Amino acid sequence: MSMDFDKLVPRARAFLGELEQNNTRGWFNDHKAQYEDTLKTPALALLDKIAASLEKQTGVVPATKLFRPQRDVRFSKDKTPYHTHLHMLWTTGRVGWFLGISTGYVTAGAGAMGFDKDGLQRWRAAVDGPGGDRIAACVTALSASGARISDPELKRVPAPFDKDHPHAGLLRRKSLTAWHDLTEADIKKGGLIAGIETAFSELQPLARVLRPLL
Repeated sequence: MSMDFDKLVPRARAFLGELEQNNTRGWFNDHKAQYEDTLKTPALALLDKIAASLEKQTGVVPATKLFRPQRDVRFSKDKTPYHTHLHMLWTTGRVGWFLGISTGYVTAGAGAMGFDKDGLQRWRAAVDGPGGDRIAACVTALSASGARISDPELKRVPAPFDKDHPHAGLLRRKSLTAWHDLTEADIKKGGLIAGIETAFSELQPLARVLRPLL
């Protein structure tokens, strides 16, 4: 089935904008067919399309995921039942590739949302070792190219590392992701697919740094 992916963003934003104003189970159930037609079906097709591109770039067949619209409100003060964004994930090994669409953003990212216990130890050993300069240079280059880099989670450098460590900022991390925001002009100029593929291509250096550490 042919799919016009460039219609996904405006159609998703129209639906999500209405959902922001009517975030109830009754409204969503009444408009579920619209969600399936204008968000879910093209998003699943987009996952497959970009997976093929990522496989060529990485040599790994990605696992894909479309996040559910339902929110887990069990431990949240905000009891609105639905997310007002559309989020997708591709995973190559343990490196994640992300796409988010909302009324306020279209953003493509890559990295690790969180290091597991062993991965965190490998990350800190790499940052503290000979590879620390290479990791720091990669993050600096991405930032200089316009990518948004996630903030470190820790306020202090963890023991046993010195607080004045040359890569203190990297040691304060428990995750690392980088993001390229796609503007309407970007999407109109080359199309949504090209925008995502370009963003992911520019984030490949981060994936190569993270892959052996995860």
